[in-house]
Amino acid sequence: MSYRNTYACINLTNISNNIKKVINKYNDYKYYIGVVKADSYGHYGLRVVKSIIDGGCNYLAVSSLDEALVIRKKFNIPILCLGIINEKYLKICEKNNIDVTVTNYDYFNKIKNYNLNVHLKIDTGMNRLGIKEKDEFNQIINEIKNSNLNLKGIFTHIYEGSNKENTKKQIDKFIEITKDIDLSKIPIVHIAQSDTLINYPKIPFCNGCRLGIIMYGLTGNLDFSNTFSLISEIIEIKTVKKGEIVSYNGTYKADSDIKIGIVSIGYADGINRKMTGSYVYINNKKYQIIGTICMDMLMVKIDDSVNLHSKVYIYKDIEHIKYLSNYLNTIPYELICGVSKRVARVYKS
Repeated sequence: MSYRNTYACINLTNISNNIKKVINKYNDYKYYIGVVKADSYGHYGLRVVKSIIDGGCNYLAVSSLDEALVIRKKFNIPILCLGIINEKYLKICEKNNIDVTVTNYDYFNKIKNYNLNVHLKIDTGMNRLGIKEKDEFNQIINEIKNSNLNLKGIFTHIYEGSNKENTKKQIDKFIEITKDIDLSKIPIVHIAQSDTLINYPKIPFCNGCRLGIIMYGLTGNLDFSNTFSLISEIIEIKTVKKGEIVSYNGTYKADSDIKIGIVSIGYADGINRKMTGSYVYINNKKYQIIGTICMDMLMVKIDDSVNLHSKVYIYKDIEHIKYLSNYLNTIPYELICGVSKRVARVYKS
């Protein structure tokens, strides 16, 4: 329970409905993998995971074993860990039926005696995790037949899904590395993530896709509904006279007499200090953040229509989150993932 009137409102119905819209449009896949890493991109909670499953995702992906185990306690659904799991924890993966990602031959060699479902990740140009060379891939393919591992899937990650030319290069690289095998015999082949799904034609040999930020309506244009609002309140109102400063370091000096509202949220809640100068919503009107954002509070220039305890929308909806991400020269992912755990999540159906 939280005793602050600062919280993130999570709309569970909208999450499910957004996924249904995606699946309805891109309906030629067998596997829709809901990527629920980072606590479902900052939305938090098993109720969010349930909404993602209810929306039609029949597979889940996480970044760590810790995340996988939280979900496994509640749901009997295939779960792929996209990150590398230390081999000393693989018995836990066996026991809990967690799919493991293999990114190189050395790791394969360490885990080959475990009874695990594995997905081979191909590095097609991002230079993060994955098998880069065809010979290394073929070596794993040849040896996996005599191991205890079950080859469940093969995938790669597109680093710029909105760029068709670069995406094609990555797909061509994937084809080159895997050309000595029959991909149709691999249970799951998944390349497209949210942006690739929107911007690139269906890849013929893929029967799976990964849904991430698109589930929350923050990419694409399918008349998505908002899933995440960050809300606080005015906890004090005061008049600032011309020439007086507001907040730390005197970065804001009033050029006339103004009224300000103190809002009960700050950088310890995940608010970027560079948001000064951007706007929030109060009573469906825009108001500017002024002065340096503090650990627990920020200040807003207001008018007489704003009252003590007025509700303040720090992140109002999809368009507001996109505006703020542009203002901060970042991406919507960072804003919603960055909202800290001390901000309560309130779930709305």
